[in-house]
Amino acid sequence: MTNPNADVLFQPFKIKSLEMQNRIVMAPMTRTFSPGGVPKNNVAEYYRRRAAGDVGLILTEGTVVDRPASKNEEAIPNFFGDEALSGWRKVADGVHAAGGKIGPQIWHTGSTRNARNEWVPDVLVESPSGLKAPGKPRGNVMSEEDIADTIAAFAKAGADAKRLGFDMAEIHGAHGYLVDQFFWSGTNERTDKWGGKMLPERARFAAEIIKEMRVAVGEDFPIVIRVSQWKQQDYTARLALTPEELEAWLTPLVDAGADVLHCSQRRFWEPEFPELDGDEGLNFAGWAKKVTGAPTISVGSVGLDGEFFGSFRGENAQPASLEKLITRMEREEFDLIAVGRVLISNPNWVRQVRGDDVEPIKAFQAKDLFELV
Repeated sequence: MTNPNADVLFQPFKIKSLEMQNRIVMAPMTRTFSPGGVPKNNVAEYYRRRAAGDVGLILTEGTVVDRPASKNEEAIPNFFGDEALSGWRKVADGVHAAGGKIGPQIWHTGSTRNARNEWVPDVLVESPSGLKAPGKPRGNVMSEEDIADTIAAFAKAGADAKRLGFDMAEIHGAHGYLVDQFFWSGTNERTDKWGGKMLPERARFAAEIIKEMRVAVGEDFPIVIRVSQWKQQDYTARLALTPEELEAWLTPLVDAGADVLHCSQRRFWEPEFPELDGDEGLNFAGWAKKVTGAPTISVGSVGLDGEFFGSFRGENAQPASLEKLITRMEREEFDLIAVGRVLISNPNWVRQVRGDDVEPIKAFQAKDLFELV
């Protein structure tokens, strides 16, 4: 599928030390191909192929910090320990050799369960208030020491990313995982400085992670934070009901040192506040950029005719038009677009969209989740 009007996707983008050849980002997608938390050569080759296909920036699958029970699946990769970090160095080196840019997504899954199996860690999970969802207890309430150690673990992961040669790092603050559990009043019932009735109060944990990571990586190394309104525990959840609440939530994160806001929604073309500006209004990333002034990444069912939740139900999806995406990028609603499942099935998708690769874009098949194409 050639898109002759897709030139806006292929403009360069620069933020601090990161220079991208185009506006296309590979979205982080959990693959669970790292037994014992160690990424091997097959993982390195998987990312190298996307770099060779001219993806502007690769965000790795979520890779967890050095905390007990920081993961909810055994084969999620670690971002700590000599063996795992050695594996990640090979990933970064391979991507760079292919001409690409890459950053790890730094993660802690909090008290969430794995959606695909019954695996549980050997120690109790942790969260702000010992809740996996509103009114549903699971695991430990984090102590002050737990919180301090977790902030330090994120900062060290950022420092390791820079040391290993990555081009940036992303903090996973979305989708109902640990950082997002602090944002969400339904899972953060704390009455100390890490909680509060107001969203900016509950954003303190994320802001402190960003501040400490900034100290660890220096001023020129880009830090991205991924945020979302929806949670895996509740697809309809909303943290900010108005632009004013959105500004109050996100501005402290930018002030703390986040360079880019990665704004996750289920369908990128849907307006965030349709009651204000109609069906063609700004999406989540558009409003985040408007109220904070920070560059944003949009994401959500790009290039396919079905949303990503369907893949977990075994549903396939066909290639779809990029017209809505191109229109929104032409009006500079957001700066970058993250692409997920279509890149799982099509390592050369960027080149195919640009017209450099004559192979047709393949449909996404749910079975592709269980192999590294």
